[in-house]
Amino acid sequence: MKVSDTSDLWWKSAVIYCLDVESFMDGDGNGIGDLGGLATRIDYLAELGVTCLWLMPFYPSPDRDDGYDITDFYGVDHRLGHLGDVVEVIRIARDRGIRVIVDLVVNHTSDKHPWFKAARSSRDSPYRDFYVWRDEPPAHQPAPVFPDQETSDWQWDEKAGQYYQHVFYRQQPDLNITDERVRDEIVKVIGFWLELGVSGFRIDAVPFLLQTDGVIDGARKLPDPHAYLRSLRAFLGRRTGDGIFLGEVNLSRERQNEFFDGAEGDELTMQFDFIAMQNLYLSLARGDARPLAEALLSRPEGSPDIQWANFVRNHDELTLDKLTDDERQEVFAAFGPEERMQVYGRGLIRRLPPMLDGDPRRIRMVYSLLFSLPGTPVLFYGEEIGMGENLDAGGRMSVRTPMQWTAGRNGGFSTARPSRLRTPMTEGAFGPEHVNVADQRHDPDSLLQFMTGLIRHYRNARELGWGAFEVIEQPDSAVFAHTLTAGRHRTVAVHNFSPDARTVRLPVGLPDAALAAEPVGEHGIRLVDHFTGVTVPVERGAAEVPLDGYGYRWFRVEG
Repeated sequence: MKVSDTSDLWWKSAVIYCLDVESFMDGDGNGIGDLGGLATRIDYLAELGVTCLWLMPFYPSPDRDDGYDITDFYGVDHRLGHLGDVVEVIRIARDRGIRVIVDLVVNHTSDKHPWFKAARSSRDSPYRDFYVWRDEPPAHQPAPVFPDQETSDWQWDEKAGQYYQHVFYRQQPDLNITDERVRDEIVKVIGFWLELGVSGFRIDAVPFLLQTDGVIDGARKLPDPHAYLRSLRAFLGRRTGDGIFLGEVNLSRERQNEFFDGAEGDELTMQFDFIAMQNLYLSLARGDARPLAEALLSRPEGSPDIQWANFVRNHDELTLDKLTDDERQEVFAAFGPEERMQVYGRGLIRRLPPMLDGDPRRIRMVYSLLFSLPGTPVLFYGEEIGMGENLDAGGRMSVRTPMQWTAGRNGGFSTARPSRLRTPMTEGAFGPEHVNVADQRHDPDSLLQFMTGLIRHYRNARELGWGAFEVIEQPDSAVFAHTLTAGRHRTVAVHNFSPDARTVRLPVGLPDAALAAEPVGEHGIRLVDHFTGVTVPVERGAAEVPLDGYGYRWFRVEG
């Protein structure tokens, strides 16, 4: 599905903000965040500059996997509100210029879902084939996704008298997309939420959704799972014209390109760039920008209608699975040396500020980098104020602690007793008494004010979301310099991964033949700092730019 009208490609220059409704704002004082509370905080998101709100699952759930174990794809968990509250959130957000996308988690259901209850009741149940069953698990299985929790992808069900497949937790039986009725239900779910006003979906674990290896009946296997994904994208396009699929695809570059459908761009609209994220942390650990540069340059070329989603932190563990064993150990040693900070042998359960020891120079450099990279920036709630994690919460919940609004009780998240909070607050140096929205709103030097300004500059520079990317080679491995060019608009960004100051030479001029004839300055080319408006002289096609330790600068190329 080619999109010819570039005005419809709103995601190219979006600022996406992910939040867990249960952890953002408690509107009724019961210790659990809810949609009513979220509605009162949308103006805050608008002030920050957010243009797209991504809601983690709010559907009915036993909550054994933070809402990803769903019992009704068409409903709202009673603890969080009801459908009317969802519509109100979408309406308020739209009035503030913010689109809303929601999680589409259709690779599995909860084992409490009515479909699964019916499926396990009898082999003759019409819902039996909604799931994947075997009399015996296969002799050879992939390693479990959660090796600390599961030893197999198959679970015996006494009532059903068979094993069912579960790629994730045993309480999440896999749906069988080779069954036409399941595929029809997925389309209905998409159509339902589109009718309520969402602008698209973040699709959970896309490769697992399309995997059909566990299904025994080969005649019913999808001959081309990607054709199915293309059909979903076509449906999305027919219903909305500008809706998006933002996919979670943590695979090699070659495999990632398959989910974009190569040059056609007919499958996912956007993908998270897990490879660039992991190499960013390797670059930070080494003080060497080259791993990040190489990861960005390895992105496959594709349709202009697709986009990469860049992130520093997400709602899951900070996975490092695409690094080598030695590289992963480097990152562990630098940012998560204690065993309790690590999970599954491949990831960290920490937020960025504690990993960087609260160093404001380094933290701001990383976020400057995030917003200047080719692609669309995605923030996880609380990043804009520098929230930390609570390791005592355990696992992925360590970074899903309540949002810190004030320095008061429960960080202003809830009026309930602290013991009633679903997840305990972060404590210590990154707790709400030191890190909160209210204080930072009134502090011109706060991270919140910095991030608000950063987002404003990003949104005012069209080339940052749309531009062609080029790395400017540097003799100093600690320096990462790149350009983004869209038509006559061009930005040069430079970042220093070292604690020591640097002077960087940035070639920004005309071709060599023109430079030999006369200085570029005579052509009127100049570099203008995005943040300060200061002009840096350009002589014979290059500018000498001073950088502080962990410094960063963005320049418009004018003239």
